[in-house]
Amino acid sequence: MNAAHDALERLREGNRRFVASIQSGETLLGPTKPIELGQPQNPVAIILGCSDARVPAELVFDQGLGDLFVIRVAGNVVAPSQVGSVEFAASRFGTPLVVVLGHSGCGAIMATIEEMQSPSGSASSRNIHSIVNRVRPSVEGLLATELRHDMHQLVHHAVRANVRASVNQLRHGSELLEQLIQQGSLTVVGAEYSLETGAVEFLDLPG
Repeated sequence: MNAAHDALERLREGNRRFVASIQSGETLLGPTKPIELGQPQNPVAIILGCSDARVPAELVFDQGLGDLFVIRVAGNVVAPSQVGSVEFAASRFGTPLVVVLGHSGCGAIMATIEEMQSPSGSASSRNIHSIVNRVRPSVEGLLATELRHDMHQLVHHAVRANVRASVNQLRHGSELLEQLIQQGSLTVVGAEYSLETGAVEFLDLPG
């Protein structure tokens, strides 16, 4: 757990630098260190994030080349290829921390809500629909509440519900990852990045 805690603190510190650079108007170049092309990678964290062009994990956490093992997919959903990628990094490199990184105003979340509210008007391709279907369980319950009358709050809660669903799938949908978690060598957490402020909020951290 100490390695995961140290990795989490490193990401937090990096995000604080990123936010400070936004507020000051400075260009953040990231930590400087000598880089040897082709050297073995030793990532401190695995980031399963959204493909949104505004959420590049290395910049958001102010990390350098080789520091993060990044998996990006629209809606930060978990499918077999994403699970396999996390398994690969966790087992091959001993990376102690996985962060599922969602973000405010997620287009995949909004597309899912729109499709569920007017399914007959959906023009999604089969492949886009496969992403929507993975997000759908996180939205269904919220649409049955008063949140359906407030799109901003609905998206906000749906983003977090979707992050938590992906975290749960990684924690309990892979024998290999479950084993690493039980051994204390892997921690999986969720987080939300704010497009408005640049800040990352970590969600439901283990005690």
